[in-house]
Amino acid sequence: MPGPFRIVVLASGRGSNLQALIDAIVSDVLDAQIVGVFSDKPDAFALQRAQAAAIPSLAIEPRLFDSRAAFDEHLFTRIDELAPNLVVCAGYMRLISPCAVDARRGRLINVHPSLLPAFKGLRTHAQAIAAGASVHGASVHYVTPELDGGPVIAQCVVPVRPDDDAESLGWRVLSREHPLLIATLGLIAGGRIALVDGAVKLDGVPLQIPLQLPANNVFA
Repeated sequence: MPGPFRIVVLASGRGSNLQALIDAIVSDVLDAQIVGVFSDKPDAFALQRAQAAAIPSLAIEPRLFDSRAAFDEHLFTRIDELAPNLVVCAGYMRLISPCAVDARRGRLINVHPSLLPAFKGLRTHAQAIAAGASVHGASVHYVTPELDGGPVIAQCVVPVRPDDDAESLGWRVLSREHPLLIATLGLIAGGRIALVDGAVKLDGVPLQIPLQLPANNVFA
């Protein structure tokens, strides 16, 4: 019998998505195991969350390396030692070098706080408000060398209210982002979602649009 689906999490900040995954695993909502947490920030609160859950964790500082590629080579060598089935970027604020991405196509995903391809990069909630968007949300996508440009697996939609500012909109998106990530990981861990020849497939059938939470009943 194969063991649990093995996940490594990369995080740069407070680690709220990491905590949501930990809680989902403990409560048997997600059938997986987090085998390691890595950060580029020694003071990232995500590391404390990992330690509290007895998950191996490590901070590796980019300033100690001559280049992004050298940093990523070291980082992913350490990650590969844990033999993960999937690497999850959850609030990881560094671009990953193309060579590291290309070696792990289909095994590296990111959760991004916007309805991609809209509002890539940083300050997405402020971008959405400035653009007069009526809806906002979050996306889980496979990582490619292009910033926030990989194939999108699933999304959740959050209405933008007339009185929203970036902070209030951000907190509402985050509350939906957690179940979106958990549900998406459940599909990947269960073998239902995969990246095949550059296309996201659900049960072997290419997705025409990203899965929607909660409109699509695969998340029920």
